[in-house]
Amino acid sequence: MERFYLIVGHVGRLELLVPQGVRLVQLRIKDQPDAEIRRQIARARDFCAVYGAQLVVNDHWQAALDLNCDFVHLGQEDMDSADFDALRRAGVRYGLSTHDEAELERALALDPAYVALGPVYPTLLKQMKWAPQGLERLCRWKARAGAVPLVAIGGLTPGRLPGVFAAGADSAAVVTDIQSAKDPEAQTRAWVNACQS
Repeated sequence: MERFYLIVGHVGRLELLVPQGVRLVQLRIKDQPDAEIRRQIARARDFCAVYGAQLVVNDHWQAALDLNCDFVHLGQEDMDSADFDALRRAGVRYGLSTHDEAELERALALDPAYVALGPVYPTLLKQMKWAPQGLERLCRWKARAGAVPLVAIGGLTPGRLPGVFAAGADSAAVVTDIQSAKDPEAQTRAWVNACQS
């Protein structure tokens, strides 16, 4: 699994940042009509194919299926409505969000491509009903997940990376640190380099 996992909210942002060396990117579109969601997913799919990057479609698993995308990310609520059999038949891999022990057990039982744990640190992106999970829980999650890759998300910065990887994370998912940067392209390159070193 790629160590740096970029998350963006619009295909335009994806097209700006993927060329900076990104190999794994999630398109997380919120509050848009279905036609616009599908337009962005199709454009992102084609753009990522050109750049050799893996696209992960957040939430919109049916659109991902229809548009021949091969990777989705599902939150706990989305897992309730997702057709996992249809995804498996189509060869679509899926990553799953987890926040507590019960959610981790449920996710691991579905044979995911990865499980995500967050927020590891306090995050500004959205109001979370979960407190920061911390590195100790990351360590426990990795022990439970075993061979299943573990993605850390929430409040990550390049300076926190060594601790996150030392605790067992296989990949670091980044939203705010790049989204809020004065120069998102330079910050993306800094993340790519930090995750490689």
